[in-house]
Amino acid sequence: MIPLRALLQRRSPAVMTLIIIVVNVFCFLLELAQPSYLQSSFIQHYALIPDRPRLAPLITSMFLHGGWFHLIGNMWFLWVFGSHIEDAMGTAKVLVFYLVCGVASAVVQTMLSLGSPIPTLGASGAIAGVMGAFLVLYPRVRVVTLIFIIFFVTTVDIPAAFMLLYWFAIQLISGLSTVGSFTDSGGVAWFAHVGGFLAGILLIRYFPGVRRRYIY
Repeated sequence: MIPLRALLQRRSPAVMTLIIIVVNVFCFLLELAQPSYLQSSFIQHYALIPDRPRLAPLITSMFLHGGWFHLIGNMWFLWVFGSHIEDAMGTAKVLVFYLVCGVASAVVQTMLSLGSPIPTLGASGAIAGVMGAFLVLYPRVRVVTLIFIIFFVTTVDIPAAFMLLYWFAIQLISGLSTVGSFTDSGGVAWFAHVGGFLAGILLIRYFPGVRRRYIY
């Protein structure tokens, strides 16, 4: 399932969401610009590596990506859900919220994969936090979703609660299946998603002045 848009009014431009997207794209282009012999050291320095925990990568790792599909997928989810969370929270607060959820997701991933030498990178954990906040604020808002059924492709309007909880269940089950393994889990940091999502659900309640918007 791929979300296309939430059927929810947005009353102000999503300036910070766009800035975050631009920064992510810039950082990815910076990755690509590294000479081949420096690519590995660049990732090792800025990505989160559980067997070598450092503070700085808790932030820097969320602005790196493993490829164009990784980047585009993350930025698309960020736009679909993050633009509305910014509308509800305000420009400055959404940046703080995004970064805190990203750090929380990185901490959870590190704690549950201690000893792993595999770098963790990507904005998925921070975006999962935004999705968790959307679940709390707009559980009944319908999301226009692209569905693939064997050879057929169609769109359906799905309640946000159903879509987001289904997504979370997949992340949790996939993460539990990798417990105790230091493999790359198909290149997905499942527990970063789980940690970020739960952080978003918990932390949204502590951001004052959050304003819900109305459905179309």
